[in-house]
Amino acid sequence: MENKAAGRVAMPPPTTGKLITILSIDGGGIRGIIPGVILAYLESQLQELDGEDARIADYFDLIAGTSTGGLVTAMLAAPNKAKRPLYAAKDITPFYLEHSPKIFHQTGGPFGGVINLTKMLNGPKYDGKYLHTLIKGLLGGTRLHDTLTAVVIPTFDIKELQPVIFSSYETKSKPVSDAELADICISTSAAPTFLPAHSFKTKDAQNNEHEFNLIDGGVAANNPTLIAIGEVTKQVLMKHEDLFPIKPMEYGRFLVISLGTGNAKNEGKYNAKMAAKWGLLSWLTHDNSTPIIEAFNQASADMVDYHNFVVFKALQSDDQYLRIQDDTLTGNLASVDIATKENLEGLVKVGERLLDKPASKINLDKGVYEAVENGGTNKEALRRFAKTLSDERKFRQSK
Repeated sequence: MENKAAGRVAMPPPTTGKLITILSIDGGGIRGIIPGVILAYLESQLQELDGEDARIADYFDLIAGTSTGGLVTAMLAAPNKAKRPLYAAKDITPFYLEHSPKIFHQTGGPFGGVINLTKMLNGPKYDGKYLHTLIKGLLGGTRLHDTLTAVVIPTFDIKELQPVIFSSYETKSKPVSDAELADICISTSAAPTFLPAHSFKTKDAQNNEHEFNLIDGGVAANNPTLIAIGEVTKQVLMKHEDLFPIKPMEYGRFLVISLGTGNAKNEGKYNAKMAAKWGLLSWLTHDNSTPIIEAFNQASADMVDYHNFVVFKALQSDDQYLRIQDDTLTGNLASVDIATKENLEGLVKVGERLLDKPASKINLDKGVYEAVENGGTNKEALRRFAKTLSDERKFRQSK
C-alpha cells in the first residue's frame, strides 16, 4: 500500500520474503541516548541505500522496547499525520537532551542527596508529571493497533503480579490489549523507586472494562529480544495473517538487532564484602544507584543475550544476530537519571565511541563482552545489516 504523502511503500509481510526482521531496545532511563545514537547511524545507512525518506520502521517486521526502549519504539513506529514515523532516528538523541533534565529534575546543593533519599523513602524520586504530559502530548490518542509496524512492549502488573506484554499483533484477537500507546509507554517506564506506577482502563469485545496496574517492563524483561522472538513464534502458531504459512521452527529466518543501553560491569562499584552489610535501604539506594534493580535488570538482559547468541550459533545463522552493548560505563554515566548537561553529552559520546568498537558477544564465564572473531566494528556490522535489510525489503516488493 503506497503512502503518497511520503512516497514510500509499506513493508510487505514476512511471508513474501526470506527473513523475519526484529529490532529490540533495552531499558535504561537517560541511557536511551546510547541506542538513539546507534539507530541514527543505522538509519543513515539505510538512507544511503534507499533515499532520505527511509525510516527504521520501513525495514523491521517488529520493534520491541522496554522502559526507555518502549518510548523509543513508539517514536519510531507511531504515525504522524502523513502516516509516516513520528520521529526519524536522528531526532531521538536531541529529544532526550531536551527533555531528560525536565523528566529527571536534579536536586542540587549540599543537601541534594539527603532530599533525594527522603523522597525515595516516602515515594517515587520523581513525580512523573512532566513525563506523562510529554508522552500524552506526543502520542495523543494513538492506539497500539495504529503503529506503522508491529511493536511489542513489556510491562508488569503489580496487582496481578505477572508480566503484561502489549503486542500490536493481538489487538484484533484481544481488544482489551489495544490501549493508547501513551499509557503503555508511561507504564513500561514506571521504574520502581524512580517513577510512579500507572493505571488505566480498556474495554474488551463485550464492552466490559479491564483495569491495568502497571510498572516498569524491566521487571519482566529489560532486554525484550527474547519476548519479541517468542511473540513472533506465538503468532506463527496462531496462524496470524502476516506470518502464516511460515513454520514455527524456522528460526533461521530471524534477523535480529538488539541494542543495549550500557552498564558498569567493569567498574566493580559493588562487591560481596560491601553487600554483605546492606539492609533493605542500602539495596534500594546506594551512592545514587539502586543495586537490587540494577542486578535484576542486568541479569535478565545478559541471560537473554547469551540464549540468543547460542541459539543463532546452533542454527548457523549467528551472522543474523547483532547485539550492541557497552559494559564499560563508569560513574554517573551508568546512572538512569542523572540528567545533567555534562552527563547527557557524555552518553552521546559513549554511543559514538561504541560505533567504532568491535562487534561483541557476552561471555558469561567472565561476565563481560568480548569481540566477535572477524566481526569488525559495530559500524561495519550495521552497514552489513543495513544492506541485508534493504535487499530484503526490495525482494518483498518484487514479489
